[in-house]
Amino acid sequence: MIRFLLNDRLIATNEPSGQVLLDFIRYSRHLTGTKTGCREGDCGACTVLVGDWHENRLRYQSMTSCLVPLGNAHGRHIVTIEGLNLSDSLSPVQQAMVEEGGSQCGFCTVGFIVSLTGYSLSAKPATYQNGITAIDGNICRCTGYKSIERAVARISRELAERPADGAVDWLIGNRFLPPYFAQIPQRMLALQEQLAAESVEHQNGHTPIPVGGGTDLFVQKPEAMRQAAIHHLYGKPALTSIYQAGDYVYIGASCTADDLLNAPLLNQLFPKLPDYLKLISSTPIRNMGTVAGNLINASPIGDLSIWLLALDAQVVLRSGTKQRTLPLRKLYRGYKTLDKTPEEVLESVSFRMPGAQAKFHFEKVSKRTYLDIASVNTALLLETSGGLITLAHVSAGGVAPVPLYLSLTSAFLVGKPLTADTIRNAIKVAQTEIAPISDVRGSATYKRLLFRQLFYAHFLTLFSTQPDLPPLV
Repeated sequence: MIRFLLNDRLIATNEPSGQVLLDFIRYSRHLTGTKTGCREGDCGACTVLVGDWHENRLRYQSMTSCLVPLGNAHGRHIVTIEGLNLSDSLSPVQQAMVEEGGSQCGFCTVGFIVSLTGYSLSAKPATYQNGITAIDGNICRCTGYKSIERAVARISRELAERPADGAVDWLIGNRFLPPYFAQIPQRMLALQEQLAAESVEHQNGHTPIPVGGGTDLFVQKPEAMRQAAIHHLYGKPALTSIYQAGDYVYIGASCTADDLLNAPLLNQLFPKLPDYLKLISSTPIRNMGTVAGNLINASPIGDLSIWLLALDAQVVLRSGTKQRTLPLRKLYRGYKTLDKTPEEVLESVSFRMPGAQAKFHFEKVSKRTYLDIASVNTALLLETSGGLITLAHVSAGGVAPVPLYLSLTSAFLVGKPLTADTIRNAIKVAQTEIAPISDVRGSATYKRLLFRQLFYAHFLTLFSTQPDLPPLV
């Protein structure tokens, strides 16, 4: 039995846990304000808010319901556009969109309203940039974004007085939220107690498929997933921790990209982490997509795969009481082929903490800056001492059938002086390791050139003040 709060109502259903939340909302509950658009998580017309306990507070995140399995709603508060409407007037978010001309045909408007209400509920400061970031997963086809941007600026000004504590009460009092939100924390606590010993596994007589966020699975085969036996892993506390133990950093398999973005430890180690992760999909997808899903999907251009390969990460695979540790670079045997049995589940990822002199950089080029798949992506970890490179790990995506660790290039760099000649010669080695193909994201020739430029970009970014590093081109 799946139990959750849908707006102000308690839902209990035995419908398949593998059907997407969008279909349940529209066809079982007839809440048709949530729109069916691309069904790939790109357009944002089906955006909902998902509330869950996080660090002793109820946190709301925007998610595209076309990719959320119904089982992931278990124990959570799902909010649709109908659950944000006031009985007698528009909310300030709705009013801003109307008065600034941010809505024409209206099809995308509900998604923008939901995302911007999620922004008003966020613990982050009410700044214009944070408001713009909140709608990076919403696409409008007819209005023109300047009017929507004006609405965001207006909403941000109106949120300026929102307190850090008691924000929900303030939002209710200022009519950003309907009154029923005041009772949600108590109702959620009661629901959590009730569900403590319950399970939503949809076995169906078959070996269950481990599913985290499902952001790839429900694009690739939604109908098959609807009836599949599923083992839901999203949000499991044992799989969502990020911590340091000795010289290693450990990341739980069900951590989302947003969890990485907000982890103090990772931000300390990688100061440019927000710049890297903003290139990965959009806010709603970062709120759902998990580390394990990105790795196990085995896409040759998986962004997190490339990022972790350059950290020489290793993964822990578990089957029952048995577990084994495997270097991430050895997980990939061929296109979509893994060194993993069907029974094994990826449990965690770990990497050695970079040394004090280490430098890390990630680059990605795609047709769109955001919410797009890379043509080529690459990452580099480098340590130097006395002008010599003492450690190097290079990875690249979009240039091979697998997320590629460039072992020959990495080995070539070690022991070499950090000079332009070393970098040029490393490029020659790298060109023997990569084997891009021509496809919709570019020709093989273009990808070779692009990788070369991105490899240069690593060094130009990390060592721009290096006195003995002359121009590379």
